[in-house]
Amino acid sequence: MAEALLLQLGVAGPFNGSALHAGLLGLLGASSLLLGAAVGYWLRLPHSAVAGAMAFAAGVLLALVSFDLIERSYQAAGLLPTSIGFIGGVALFTGCNQLLIRSGGQHRKRSGCNPCERQTSSAGLAIALGTLLDGVPESFVVGVSTLGGGHQSALAVAAFFLANFPEALSSTAGMKQAGRTSAFIFGLWGGIVAASAAAAAVGHYVLAGDPGSGAALALGVAGGAIVAMVVDTMLPEATDDAHRFTGIVAAAGFLAAFILSKTLTGE
Repeated sequence: MAEALLLQLGVAGPFNGSALHAGLLGLLGASSLLLGAAVGYWLRLPHSAVAGAMAFAAGVLLALVSFDLIERSYQAAGLLPTSIGFIGGVALFTGCNQLLIRSGGQHRKRSGCNPCERQTSSAGLAIALGTLLDGVPESFVVGVSTLGGGHQSALAVAAFFLANFPEALSSTAGMKQAGRTSAFIFGLWGGIVAASAAAAAVGHYVLAGDPGSGAALALGVAGGAIVAMVVDTMLPEATDDAHRFTGIVAAAGFLAAFILSKTLTGE
């Protein structure tokens, strides 16, 4: 069913299993960034609603890591490579994120106004690079997932599509309040969408010759990076002004992703 839907969208078919196919899937998964940016820019939503959407997205991503990425890495390569990859992904994301924080990109997913954006000349670039840092591991997963079959890639695309919308919604609302222009905001998200497609294609191309241990290590790295990203950049927004219901909403996102995974795999 998932592959039939992708075929109707022109994403599967004669190019299935190629780097182009992976790139198109990455583009599809990231396309909701533009939808979220449009809603965040033109609609004024309550802060609690934005925080709740972020909590739901955090739950979706944590479920994807738990039930898909790490499990597939473990099944393909065992405990040690999976653990090494996971720890490496956490360390890599955290190190890069700390560099960006020093330049003013620490609140890139916050919907509230960030005064640091007005005071730091390099903050605009830091926000752009930070947003790219958040999105690349997700898109790389899409590319790697195309090596393992239709239901795996469909699950990754669906999960990231669901998670990307509130991420862009929250970040765009914050950038608009901080005085960023529409050209900066939509240029940023358009660039991230294009980079996501490229990352998915590269992920497929690089690991096409080693779909076993190499892909397993890559999934572990991406899983660690996504967990670190959720904790460092998404949960602060998710728990802001929504303390009483954050856990419930995040759990709903987790459950929704789990149900989706079982539906797509037919289990």
